[in-house]
Amino acid sequence: MQTVNVSTLKNNPTQAIRWAQTEPVLVMNRDKPTAWMTSFDDPSMAQPLVKAALAAALFKDGGLGLGSASRLASMPMAQFITYLGSRGIAVANQTAQETERDLDTLEAWLAE
Repeated sequence: MQTVNVSTLKNNPTQAIRWAQTEPVLVMNRDKPTAWMTSFDDPSMAQPLVKAALAAALFKDGGLGLGSASRLASMPMAQFITYLGSRGIAVANQTAQETERDLDTLEAWLAE
């Protein structure tokens, strides 16, 4: 395991990222650990639930779109949408009026 302090990380982040490709990196702020860096190739990151949880968090915060998040989670999109729903994470962010308009459109389409 490598250790890097915050100021070194700030001045040369690529070094810590390179280290994280081969072993975990502990980021220290003075004498306190503040962060942990690891590679996605690390066996602990290969766990399906770890990837799914990370992808869900990134999607919820707007860091990834739905397609990218489902790929990160290694899930088909339909399965990832179900996963998000089971955790109370909305896939679409619409107002009640927009939802009503979409339902009206769907009903008209189905009636044809």
